[in-house]
Amino acid sequence: MERLRVAIALAWLVACISAVAASHVVAADAAAASGAPDALVDFAHEVQPIFARRCYKCHGPGEAEGGLRLDQRDAAIAELESGEFAIVPGKADASALLGRVTETDESLRMPPEGKPLSEKEVAAIRRWIDQGATWGQHWAFSKPVRPAEPKPKNAEWVRSPIDAFVLARLEAAGLSPAPPAERLALLRRAYYDLIGLPPTPEEVDAFLADDSPGAFEKVVDRLLDSPHYGEKWARHWLDLVRYAETNGYERDNPKENVWKYRDYVIGAFNEDKPYDRFVVEQLAGDEIEQPTAESITATGIYRLGVWDDEPVDREQAFFDGLDDIMVTTGEAFLGMTIGCARCHDHKLDPVPQTDYYRMLAVFRNLEHGNTQRDIGNDEDRRKHAELAKKYGEELQQLRDKIAAFENRIYDSFSNPEKEDAKDARVRQRMIARRRASVLSKDELREYLALRDEVRRTARTKSAPIDRALAAVERGDRAPDTFVLLRGNAHAQGDKVEPGVPQVIAAGKLEIPDVGANGTSRRRLALAKWIASPENPVTARVMVNRLWQYHFGRGIVRSSSDFGFQGTPPTHPDLLDWLAAEFIARGWSMKSMHKLMMLSSTYQMSSAANEKALAKDPLNDLFWRFDMRRLTAEEIRDSILTATGELNPKMFGPSVYPPLPAEVLATASNPGAGWGQSSPEEAARRSIYVHLKRSLRHPLLSSFDAPDTDTGCAVRVTTTVPTQALGMLNSKFMSEQAELLARRLEEERPEGLKAQIAHAIRLTTGRAADAKEIDGDAAFVEAQAAEENISPQQALRHYCLMMLNTNEFVYLD
Repeated sequence: MERLRVAIALAWLVACISAVAASHVVAADAAAASGAPDALVDFAHEVQPIFARRCYKCHGPGEAEGGLRLDQRDAAIAELESGEFAIVPGKADASALLGRVTETDESLRMPPEGKPLSEKEVAAIRRWIDQGATWGQHWAFSKPVRPAEPKPKNAEWVRSPIDAFVLARLEAAGLSPAPPAERLALLRRAYYDLIGLPPTPEEVDAFLADDSPGAFEKVVDRLLDSPHYGEKWARHWLDLVRYAETNGYERDNPKENVWKYRDYVIGAFNEDKPYDRFVVEQLAGDEIEQPTAESITATGIYRLGVWDDEPVDREQAFFDGLDDIMVTTGEAFLGMTIGCARCHDHKLDPVPQTDYYRMLAVFRNLEHGNTQRDIGNDEDRRKHAELAKKYGEELQQLRDKIAAFENRIYDSFSNPEKEDAKDARVRQRMIARRRASVLSKDELREYLALRDEVRRTARTKSAPIDRALAAVERGDRAPDTFVLLRGNAHAQGDKVEPGVPQVIAAGKLEIPDVGANGTSRRRLALAKWIASPENPVTARVMVNRLWQYHFGRGIVRSSSDFGFQGTPPTHPDLLDWLAAEFIARGWSMKSMHKLMMLSSTYQMSSAANEKALAKDPLNDLFWRFDMRRLTAEEIRDSILTATGELNPKMFGPSVYPPLPAEVLATASNPGAGWGQSSPEEAARRSIYVHLKRSLRHPLLSSFDAPDTDTGCAVRVTTTVPTQALGMLNSKFMSEQAELLARRLEEERPEGLKAQIAHAIRLTTGRAADAKEIDGDAAFVEAQAAEENISPQQALRHYCLMMLNTNEFVYLD
């Protein structure tokens, strides 16, 4: 009974774990189990992140206070303005840098802001200097090389190379992995991770009854083959590319046909489209050798951002739109914050402003706004042409008849009136005023009918060509691109040629000859460079995202920032191994899912132990599986599943679940911009809910669905009062509790205890024991008696609480 009372305070008592998780601002430590004090220091993973995080603000790419720059070796070991040397290779005690970071006088200590460097950080810098202050390329910008697989002591725990890398680090730190997860917990974890929905009671029973060694592998294979897999994993990608279905700003008008891009992404995941192909189609699907409707639709990625359809400064707005594309491309595909170099050289990463504009030149030829492309097939075009010709002739005949009437009316005008009527709009207004006096009643009736027929024919009698929101260029010759001083569209600097960040690859892009597609083909050159196995970041970035969505955080926590300011990988060798394996497997994402999920690392429980909590409280070493709350979409979809109302229909235009009047009033244009869907359509999965930038679905918003103005690499997990209030008091939850109660009564008519057992099964996946059933039944009966409500009302209240329980919204 206590479980039910606790359930009422969902966001207060049940979600403590997420509150702790949300408070973790982590600086990942790649040397958490580095071993002996005299081990060779890895500059890229142990020292450079300290410099970037604590020193670059004053001594980095954009600043050199006191003559010191710590982003380049020659500058770092050079004589300072004071005559001292910050770093003397091989002699830490002679290096002024060590003296300043260990200074006890706060007015002299560096860095001047924040806490002093930790003893561990100082020790790493000291050892690095004593070892010769060897510099090295930033870890993310060198091509990953498949490392040798470690040989941990506990070989029995190792199911795959993933486990070898994880266990070797744990053993070096004197820690052990958590025990395996209970089978039901593992099953629920797999279902939500791959399809975003809970297993049915029948699916739970089948798995628990299957004691064969390959039972879990069969589940993973079946889920990867499910069409719901694409719906779940498309949502992750849509977060990254700032997917929304309206323009933002005051009017926040809809983006016509934008849902086709969402459907493209779902389909791409379901068919296991190789990631390199996925990249090329989105960036240059209209420039490839044989563009298809699908590849053209993929270029809708360029049109997903906010768009001001009535800007004060159109030229500046155009470059703001290109900056949105630059930021999205850099972060989503390359894990680089290249947008920070728009107005000046990047303050932290080695990305000069010229590199920003060299890459912007790739997109310079794109049209601005919500451009549409014809994606119809040849048969569609043939039918359209035939009907256009047929109805064009009909329209001309109608217009000729109308002209005959209007010429009679025009002839009745005086000469001064005829002069005024030379303006077409004035002529129509004058004809409208005069027609009743010139034409007979029958003629007027015929004239007006002809005008109506013209409108109807022009509007409806045609075979529409299928269209999609997509990239459109201004021709095959792109205009020149210049550095814009301070990002000002009206202050041109030096001219630049198309290129990519030189920190990754020097030189100009190899742009193909202009082809028959009527574009500059610059985007195709960029897409092929990004999707190349030789690119050092692309595979790393994507496998890190796959890991993040399975394990709760990336090997690199800052999953869209692999630069100097980003957090370094906690397991760099594992990240490189996964990147190399991803490429070797033909960039297959489904193959990588299976590889990760069949590992012992994935199948651990979330059980804690005091030693590990004390030594690694943030679970940097993956000694257990992190518990997580369901995402906003998973919560809504699970509620609809529990009540039996979820509509599994896939694809097509978005739907509009009912919203309270108070919510509709918050839109930029209150009461407008939100359609009406039938109850069946409104009960579709959350990925199909209309995403309006100025009007967010309250349940999805309160459970941390991301803001769509920019890409979202990592969703936060908050614990706020509105979550509990919405889950307990909203009209939607009241209706769903009623539907769940009705389902229990229909499917278990034998009585209250059977209904309670069924409710627990539908919401948690597990079978309830007799003691729990008896206690809950007594509670429901007491509620009915004490509150003087009917048994049906008491059951509905019980259902509402079951939809608020810890077990329902959390995965162990």
